[in-house]
Amino acid sequence: MSRPAAPTPPHRPGTATIWAALWAVYIIWGTTYLAIRVVNETLPPLLSASFRFLVAGALMYAWTIRRGDREGDRPGKRQWTAAAIVGTLLILGGNGGVVWAEKTIPSGVAALLVALVPLWMALLDRLFFGGHLRGRAIVGLVAGFGGAALLLGAEASGDVDLVGMLFVVGASLSWATGSLWSRTAPLPARPFVGVGMEMLAGGVALAIAGILAGELGQIDVSSFSRASILGLLYLIVFGSWIGFSAYLWLLRVARTSLVSTYAYVNPVVAVFLGWAFLDEQVGVRTLVAGGIVVASVALIISAGGARREDDLELERLEEGGAGVEGDLALERVGDAEQEGLAEDRRGQLDPDG
Repeated sequence: MSRPAAPTPPHRPGTATIWAALWAVYIIWGTTYLAIRVVNETLPPLLSASFRFLVAGALMYAWTIRRGDREGDRPGKRQWTAAAIVGTLLILGGNGGVVWAEKTIPSGVAALLVALVPLWMALLDRLFFGGHLRGRAIVGLVAGFGGAALLLGAEASGDVDLVGMLFVVGASLSWATGSLWSRTAPLPARPFVGVGMEMLAGGVALAIAGILAGELGQIDVSSFSRASILGLLYLIVFGSWIGFSAYLWLLRVARTSLVSTYAYVNPVVAVFLGWAFLDEQVGVRTLVAGGIVVASVALIISAGGARREDDLELERLEEGGAGVEGDLALERVGDAEQEGLAEDRRGQLDPDG
């Protein structure tokens, strides 16, 4: 008699939920370019970013810590240390590094260098975290960077401050490192408790950096514009509570190469919004670049399932030696067929009795 099928793991997210979160990151973070620019017009960049994450993190933590497994999943020193590391890498090193660099380099150059994040994540995941990329995903990552370079190349031309560029390269590396490590870090099992902790830690790190940079002396409340204050509120609610939380949740449950496509899609969304609401011109070059980005994302999507465990499961089956023909079939079929074939092959491998 065959062994009964294993029960479905608890809290396994559906593909539709993953895509809803990914589209939230695509759209919302595409709008934050403009919001950050408006905020920085009258507010000090690092301290305003610190305020954004401290407020968002405090409210998120206060709301989530009282829900779920409060006794068995109580954050301790180990969890707070992990949250401080992830928050510092993502929020201070990643977000803060870009904010600081944009004092000396154009936003187009910064956005282009931020598009290195998917490539950094693929490389680091392969070298240090045992990740695996199929050929289509590799082609998609490279093509996506090419599309982003074409999209932002006009603004990136001319003399650019080398130190500012190196700052953004370091920021993209910091963001990629924090993103990957957050998947295995000893954070609370309740994901949004961890998100709140990371935002709090990152906000404190940004505050220290802002004070050291002398931004306290730049604060003039009377000069704060209504637009900057509204932009800051938008970043708290949409950029942090929704966008940042969705991104960190996706890192836990979705395929790394799929999550990283946000860095290619966000500039396209920003350009579209500029055309739709600010009457900015969109030329042939922009349309071609946008088409390349969309095609690259399609390649990455086609390389495997949306859920992280689906990809890991397929890798285990392929390494298990169930036959070359089966491996080729897994490579050809779509997500639904992959899941069904994986179930069939597990049944073949299970011994009777």
